[in-house]
Amino acid sequence: MTERIRVLLVEDNPADVDLLQENLQESKILVDLHVVTDGVEAMAFLRREGPYEDAPRLDLLLLDLNLPRKDGREVLAEMKADQALRRIPVVVLTSSEAEEDLVKSYDLQASAYITKPVDLEGFRKIVHGIKEFWFTVVRFPPEA
Repeated sequence: MTERIRVLLVEDNPADVDLLQENLQESKILVDLHVVTDGVEAMAFLRREGPYEDAPRLDLLLLDLNLPRKDGREVLAEMKADQALRRIPVVVLTSSEAEEDLVKSYDLQASAYITKPVDLEGFRKIVHGIKEFWFTVVRFPPEA
């Protein structure tokens, strides 16, 4: 694939944002990574509101669950209830290992659920897995 993949990372932990950005750069993925730090910003970006009126249509959303102002579960529920947003694949990328979060995320139609690793090598493996599956194998739906 030679097109750039448009990804929104919704993450409030600057260290996790840095780790993901570094690993994406090392992997040589052609990606336009956009970052917002809470669920309210995420929905504004997705709906192209306010400062995000020129936001691109996304190919993939990486979503933390535990966010300020509006948590990831609420973002996921709103996205999947919105005809214009429901086709965007959502990968939950969270520190939560709680089974209830896993089940709830899939009930809300998350495409995948990944628990963040605690070490750098684990993070590299996750980014590599995301790259191999989402950026190499998967076909994205056309823009609505």
